[in-house]
Amino acid sequence: MKFASIDMSRNKFEGDIPNIIGGVHALIGLNLSNNKLTGFIPQSMGNLTNLESLDLSSNMLTSVIAAELSNLNFLEFLDLSNNHLVGEIPQGKQFNTFSNDSYEGNSGLCGLPLLKKCGPEQHSPPSPTSFGVKWLVIIFGGQPKRRVRRRTRVRRTNGSNMNQMIQMS
Repeated sequence: MKFASIDMSRNKFEGDIPNIIGGVHALIGLNLSNNKLTGFIPQSMGNLTNLESLDLSSNMLTSVIAAELSNLNFLEFLDLSNNHLVGEIPQGKQFNTFSNDSYEGNSGLCGLPLLKKCGPEQHSPPSPTSFGVKWLVIIFGGQPKRRVRRRTRVRRTNGSNMNQMIQMS
């Protein structure tokens, strides 16, 4: 059984595209354009083997284009334009049939069909897991600085000289 296309465009949806979407195997069209979706394109979307049309345009998606999307053998229409996608555009199968218009407005994308060539760092884009680890480092990396500031405040209230505080740093 195949579903007709699901059109949830222009609904001001926010947040990530849920991974569970990849479990709707009978889906032939999905339009989530013109919302406020963020985050990654779920790898699970590569399981939508009957998908013929995918429109994720005009959102705030940030990440690489999931390589799993190149498994969509029946995909005839793809619009990922006007997001914040980065990295190399997957190659092979249906991805070789899409024009620049499918990717327009994503300044971080490179590779065919775009004229922008990929540098070495763009050939192996970060995975969602490594992206999360980077955020953990940023979040927890800032913690010791806060402790130093608190100690500095305590020392200042205990009558320490400002010059001594600077020399101790």
